[in-house]
Amino acid sequence: MAFDYAIRASQGARRYQEDAAIVREEAAGGLTAVLADGMGGHAGGAVASETAGTAFLEAFAAASGQTRMRLAAALDDANAALAARAALNPDLAGMGCTLVATAFGPAGLDWMSVGDSPLYLVRSGRIARLNEDHSLAPEIDRMAEMGRLTWEEAKAHPRRHFLRSALTGTEIDMVDWSQETLVLEAGDAVIVASDGIHTIEEAEIARLASAHRSPDAIAEALLAAVDGAGDPHQDNTTVVVVRLLP
Repeated sequence: MAFDYAIRASQGARRYQEDAAIVREEAAGGLTAVLADGMGGHAGGAVASETAGTAFLEAFAAASGQTRMRLAAALDDANAALAARAALNPDLAGMGCTLVATAFGPAGLDWMSVGDSPLYLVRSGRIARLNEDHSLAPEIDRMAEMGRLTWEEAKAHPRRHFLRSALTGTEIDMVDWSQETLVLEAGDAVIVASDGIHTIEEAEIARLASAHRSPDAIAEALLAAVDGAGDPHQDNTTVVVVRLLP
């Protein structure tokens, strides 16, 4: 098994960058990729995402056993690292982040996620979101499906991006896990992104991932499309693109 990957980030219309993405190459050609989207203001959000991402990778590398157990142990360590960091500096109280972690190995892909940062698989021109969305967006969309809101009201709802779960150093309300290892095929593109990617539609993400071969080209195209949308309130957008080489 061999993987190629790329990381790209855009600050968007924000005055600061709160996303952090880290990829570590593992033995036998595997990869571990973590993306965290911080919250808590300029200092807090950036510190939270960097602290959680780094702690997660270190704990995952040190853990033993099945991949899912290693992911669980690393998540606990990342959350504890946030609590410890905030305890040392009162100015960081209330900081937190979303987190998506992906482990690529000979058997395929395993993941865990907390928050609303999406994890996509693009295969043969089709896109599927692999992880759950822990924001209020799914609940608001269900209200639209029931006719209690129009779709226009749902898409513009002021609470749409409120998080139901995040890493804050306290108990984590919701965690999504891969139920079984996802077997990958040559040419698959796996995309981990912060929620700034939602400026463009999933169909456009699939088109761009299918139109380019290398992770570098895919990542560049995705950020160009986000920036080209011209949203005056564009959030930070970070993408990690991983492809299984033929």
